[in-house]
Amino acid sequence: MAVNADLSKLLDRDYEDVNLEDLVKAPVQALAGVSESDAEMLKKAFNIKTVGDMGRNKFFRAATAIVDLAESRK
Repeated sequence: MAVNADLSKLLDRDYEDVNLEDLVKAPVQALAGVSESDAEMLKKAFNIKTVGDMGRNKFFRAATAIVDLAESRK
């Protein structure tokens, strides 16, 4: 099934036309608002180098799950 989504507000301009499979492999600074120094800190702290690493990181996933559960109770 094909999925279409406008991710332009989430991505750096250079990555707006990149397909999802390549976005997963893209460096974290492909995300809008993530600077090279932010990316370096993520690499040092959590060994996160790509968007996929960030999305699969157990700490980020746990935090997202906690927020989603808390907000679903409202």
